[in-house]
Formats: sequence, structure tokens, C-alpha cells
Amino acid sequence: MALNNPAFNNPAFQDPKAVQTYPGGSQAANLGGNTQFATAQRAGTDAAAQAQLEGMYAAPSAGAAETGRMSYEDTIWKTVGLFAVLLVFAAIGWVWTLGGTSATQPNQIGILPWMIGALGGFVLSLVVIFTSRKKIRPALIFAYAAFEGLFVGGISAFFEVQWEGIVLQATLATLSVVGVTLALFASGKIRASKRATKVFLIAMVGYLVFSLVNIGLMLFNAPIAGGPFGMLSQEGPLGIPWGVIIGVFVVIMAAYSLVLDFDQIQQGVRNGAPRQYGWLGGFGIMVTVVWLYIEILRIIAIARGNN
Repeated sequence: MALNNPAFNNPAFQDPKAVQTYPGGSQAANLGGNTQFATAQRAGTDAAAQAQLEGMYAAPSAGAAETGRMSYEDTIWKTVGLFAVLLVFAAIGWVWTLGGTSATQPNQIGILPWMIGALGGFVLSLVVIFTSRKKIRPALIFAYAAFEGLFVGGISAFFEVQWEGIVLQATLATLSVVGVTLALFASGKIRASKRATKVFLIAMVGYLVFSLVNIGLMLFNAPIAGGPFGMLSQEGPLGIPWGVIIGVFVVIMAAYSLVLDFDQIQQGVRNGAPRQYGWLGGFGIMVTVVWLYIEILRIIAIARGNN
């Protein structure tokens, strides 16, 4: 332990023979002999150990780079990086969809960015999900963020042309839901549970089946699926569109999905998962936040469309 301190690299502390002729040694001073030297050496070793311990306590704690393990800070930075890529490509998708900035009517809008982003993002999400058990590839996750950016930017531009100001409304609502969910999770007010997760999975399957049926009815021009959002455009109780009513439950589902994401990240950190798993944490949060944003965008569009 003492050898780690440069002050103890002197031969007097390493070679016993050197002590005999070293200035201040037992023979030079003729004091105490071996017993006095041993006592002095032990005192010096204890002082060095104490100094090293104090240095360790004063040093900053080891981060993800030093430990090679997943941490909250590292996962946060990875997530921020992924969303930065998404926002850059969302801007590209927005401008591309509007053909610059000249489009003012829905029929002037191109859907190519939206379609490319949706298809590319879907394929890459499957690749990331099914290959991450063997190897995590950050490049694929960044590519997914880019395609999702094109999709989000394209569909946002499409909605903005029809309902001015809707993108800002949906963005603020999404940030509010994410912020509240994160605050409640961090404070311990909400936690994932086995029962709630089972209910969530059943609701997800039911919503997926409903969405597929709704799309099918829209493709076949069924009277019950009239309107731009199919059955979601129809009025429900108290004149409130079904899309708003169902959408509120879907937002709650998306919020619980965020809780599951936060819980998985927390478990990964506690279990000492490898650092690269922070990319999967950021990927999972991005998938959920994009889903949440699209659902809120649609809820607002349905509500404003009926008015």
C-alpha cells in the first residue's frame, strides 16, 4: 500500500540494507537499532495508508466509463443524444414534407418522408429488439432515431397544415406527461407491479386489435368508420368523440409504459448491467415518447376537428 505513494519510493523504505548507510538510519544515528527502524517504518506505512484513504474519499466517485457498468447519468446522456438525432431529422422531415415551406394545403403535402420514416423505424425497431440479446449496436439505434425523426417531422407537418398550432399543443402535453410520470416515479409515488403490468398487456393487445379493425373498416369504406380517423371520429357519450375517450386511456397506457421503462433502467443499474445497456434504455424511452406524442397529436386533432 505504501509503495503507491511516491514519497515512499526512497530506497530507505524498500531495501533494508540501504537503511544502514542512509542519512538518519540506525547506524548513522546510532539510535534504537532495528526496533526503532521497525517502529518508524510502521508509522510511515500507516501515515501513507491514511493519506491514500483520504485521497480516495476526496476523489470523485467512479462513473460508467471507469466501472464499465450502466448508470443513470450515462443512460440519460445516451437518451439525450438519441433525441437530439430525432429532432434534427424531424426538422428535415418537416421541411421535406412541406416542400420547403410553400405548402399551405393538405393536398400540397408530400407523404414520402412520413412513409419512409414509419417503415424504416418499424423495421429497425424489430432488428434492435430481436438482436439486442446477443449484441447491442448503438449505430442501429441511432439509425432508428433518424427514421423516427423523419416520421415525426412528416406527420407533424401534415397535422400542422390542417390544424395550426397543434404541434406546439401536442409537444407541451407530451412533455407534461413525461415530466409528471418521471417525477412521480422518482418520488416513489408510482411503481410497476405484476398485476398492473398484466392489465397493461391485455389493454395493449385489445387496443392493437381495435386499431387493426378500424384500419380495415376504413380501407373498405364501411359507414361505421366514416371520418378521417375511422370509428374514432364517431361521437360517443355526451357528444364526445370516441377518439378522445379512447385516447385518454391510451395516454394513461403510454404513461404506464414509461413507468416500465424507468423501472427497467433502475433494475439494470442495480444489477450492474454492462454500460452498453444504457443504449437500450434510451431506445425504450424514445419508442414510448414517440407513441405518446402521436396519440396526443391525434386526440387534439379529433377534438379540434369536431369543433
